[in-house]
Amino acid sequence: MGAGVIKKEGRGRRSRRTRSQPMAEINVTPFVDVMLVLLIIFMVAAPLLTVGVPIELPKTAANPLPGEQEEPLTISVTAEGTVLIQTTETPMADLIPKLRAIAAERDSDRVYLRADGAIPYEVVVQVMGALNAGGFSDIGLVTDIGGPGLDGAGTDGENG
Repeated sequence: MGAGVIKKEGRGRRSRRTRSQPMAEINVTPFVDVMLVLLIIFMVAAPLLTVGVPIELPKTAANPLPGEQEEPLTISVTAEGTVLIQTTETPMADLIPKLRAIAAERDSDRVYLRADGAIPYEVVVQVMGALNAGGFSDIGLVTDIGGPGLDGAGTDGENG
């Protein structure tokens, strides 16, 4: 982003001399190069920022929810029944107090519940009750796409 020098010739006797003036244009090429490198870094790093708890989500034909400004709070329930807040394992007895503390610090009451498809429905409902008691009333259930539609046909053309 350096400034160059423009040389102008004067008139009359001064035609033999040259005058130097600073150039008023800014070279934006280095700025664009840096921005493109940062864009590539963020494009590579963004998928790595998702919650990395391995869960086999049930499949459904529902559409995804629109994104939001604040980082979403994610509660995960593994196939063994372990409850995790983001990536921190939390016993069921401590779930409501921790959720209340988190709800006091957040602007949004939205939470995403990721539950393994192999766990009993009772466990999912108990966790949802704890979320509600902890101050979260906007609960989104996370599923994988590609499940059966309401017409009884799967997205790959199979029935059931």
